[in-house]
Amino acid sequence: MNLNILGICGTFMGGLAALARELGDVVAGSDQNVYPPMSDQLRALGIELQSGYRAEHLQPAPDLVLVGNATSRGNPAVEHVLNAGLRYVSGPQWLGECVLPGRRVLAVAGTHGKTTTSSLLAWILQACGQQPGFLVGGVPENFGVSARLGQGLPFVVEADEYDTAFFDKRSKFVHYRPEVAILNNLEYDHADIFENVAAIQKQFHHLVRTVPGNGRLIVNGEDARLAEVLAMGCWTTVERFAIADDAMPADALWQARLLVADGSRFELIRRGEQIGVVEWNLLGRHNVMNALAAIAAAEAVGVSAEQAIPTLTEFLSAKRRMEIVGQDGGINTYDDFAHHPTAIATTLAGLRARVGNARIIVAMEPRSNSMRLGAHAAELAPSLHAADHVIFLQRPELAWDAAKVTDALAGRGETAATVDALLDRLVAITHRGDHVVFMSNGGFENAPRRFAASRL
Repeated sequence: MNLNILGICGTFMGGLAALARELGDVVAGSDQNVYPPMSDQLRALGIELQSGYRAEHLQPAPDLVLVGNATSRGNPAVEHVLNAGLRYVSGPQWLGECVLPGRRVLAVAGTHGKTTTSSLLAWILQACGQQPGFLVGGVPENFGVSARLGQGLPFVVEADEYDTAFFDKRSKFVHYRPEVAILNNLEYDHADIFENVAAIQKQFHHLVRTVPGNGRLIVNGEDARLAEVLAMGCWTTVERFAIADDAMPADALWQARLLVADGSRFELIRRGEQIGVVEWNLLGRHNVMNALAAIAAAEAVGVSAEQAIPTLTEFLSAKRRMEIVGQDGGINTYDDFAHHPTAIATTLAGLRARVGNARIIVAMEPRSNSMRLGAHAAELAPSLHAADHVIFLQRPELAWDAAKVTDALAGRGETAATVDALLDRLVAITHRGDHVVFMSNGGFENAPRRFAASRL
């Protein structure tokens, strides 16, 4: 079959392209801008990429068009698809109909941690011999690709609550019909499509409705909003996970006891029994929670916790999740996919626990739709508490005044109007021993690597 994918350089749609190519389809696609790392991954697979959304890119007519949710009415390619009567489906629908039937689907949902937890789960299954397929919204370092079919029955999919397509406003994850679903956490996000938290909870309950009675729900036992979702109705066995402390819910079947403050060593407890100790390279309480979820989900499809524990030592996370991109000149430079105040706060808290009194300097690009709309403006300054200094990228088109954030940082914050100005300022203020964290869920004009190169 000849497929053409609109929005092919996004991590999700690019992953679909890789799966389709592995299935033997002829694949081409376009995006507003063709950019790495996905463009490099796709070209290596022999997939034709075209820059811009133009009608001629769909001529001659493909057998099927996969429409990414970044495209909408008024897009020239979308208008041509409709006017020419081309056959089209959304990416999640294609995945649900062409890849997932017959597989043991493990879906990872949540406001935060989806990519890391999906990567963890896929790695545990791989290291324990199950040869899973997966589709992750990033590039897991242990695999080097964002998606593959795999040879075994399990298929791990990062299950996004964002809407499916311009013609399907349900969340993507309702298309996946998982046997096992991880509900990692639930907070307000995606302000461009969700009016409030209740609207997001409704979509999560749609996912809960699709998990069979003989399946498994792995749920963050510390999250009150997820408890409210389950209270809407639940027909599946629930296993909760939590950090073992005074605030731990009594019904948490899976627990972790932190042995060091930065989360790099913790004890795993199942049903009150001490199973073993995890020692790994990741930082932060949030990543310990991600590990608990992945271990519990793996056990649901036949990999015991005892088998899973040693695999975490070799886990390398995913690109752009506190990825170290430079350690030159005595300065550690990190690239982090940050999109929400909670994720920012927990990431920086983990780093602070690791580096002690060393300076942490944050360069932030408000890139997500919620960030650009100012939906999280009030929470941003508190989320940056662990940073010693913050440079906030305030492009002229930003819809709100970043002084709301920098003023609240009490002398620890400043703005820059361009990436070049931000980099110049970083070079001026950083010195040996600093930890510089670039936070953005966009390309950030390759700023992390540009800064790291400047310190050579």
